[in-house]
Amino acid sequence: MKIAVDAMGGDYAPVEIVKGAVEAARDFDIPVILVGDRSTIETELAKYHSPKPNIEIRHASEVVQMDDHPATALRRKPDSSIVVAANLVKSGEAQAMVSAGNTGAAMAVATLKLGRIKGIDRPAIGSLLPTINGKAVILDAGANVDCSVENLLQFALMGNAYAERIFKLEHPRVGLLSIGEEETKGDELTKATNAELRSQDILNFVGNVEGKEIFRGAVDVVICDGFAGNLVLKISEGVAEFMSKTIKAEVNKSLISKIGALLMRPAFNQFKTKLDYAEYGGAPLLGLDGICMISHGRSDARAMRNAIRAAADAVQNDVVGCIKESVRRNTLAAAHS
Repeated sequence: MKIAVDAMGGDYAPVEIVKGAVEAARDFDIPVILVGDRSTIETELAKYHSPKPNIEIRHASEVVQMDDHPATALRRKPDSSIVVAANLVKSGEAQAMVSAGNTGAAMAVATLKLGRIKGIDRPAIGSLLPTINGKAVILDAGANVDCSVENLLQFALMGNAYAERIFKLEHPRVGLLSIGEEETKGDELTKATNAELRSQDILNFVGNVEGKEIFRGAVDVVICDGFAGNLVLKISEGVAEFMSKTIKAEVNKSLISKIGALLMRPAFNQFKTKLDYAEYGGAPLLGLDGICMISHGRSDARAMRNAIRAAADAVQNDVVGCIKESVRRNTLAAAHS
């Protein structure tokens, strides 16, 4: 197994990207192909004097900038690091790709090069959110703003498969994001989707879920369109940052607070880790016939290290195969209904 990493994508590329790749290869024994300008990558790798096992370089002469239009990667920059990384997965030289670069470009390139799983109309971003008793995956987290009932059903199948394989849950609890738990709450799309999900025997659908219930651990999979999902994701990031900064400010107000904080440091560190997006690394673009992990543009070495680990986990647990099986079972069930 090899993971193709876009070494030139992200706000802190290539420094933090290369560092994260070195750490992933060393700590998890994951073979990595760093894709980008060879001389630049070699310069960064030279900073690490210890042996760099399982790391190779694939040259790419172009870079898709963060403000480039997604179509630029496909039409004007065919030798960009994102495109070359996707081609490595398509050819089988790598089993997954990771990029912290232009999200739109990564999605467009991965969809074109890897193709969609038969029975999936639109790939969806599955982002992880911390809960009191673990974590939940929410999808779509930004790939599809306007969705149909069929799209949301497909998201549920994909999220269910992901939770089964990555969270190791036999019957993940699937919830539909809405403004109330009652079946009658929400817009027409939500109400129609609720009825459709209730009719699915292969899903453990628990009904509508309010935003506050996600973090209480009420569900393992949260289904919504990309507009609502991205709002949940961004608001969650903002609240986490607000809480961390507020606690730090309050702690520094007095000597007693500082002493108390010192005693509470282990608990604070665990709390901070649980809220930090870098701990999860990246979000999989589910529905593709291959693994594409999309990382935050501000990813540092730790985030990239964890994104590579998450990509490897998705490969080892055959997330793609599980989604294919879920779609197949749903198709058979629909044919016999």
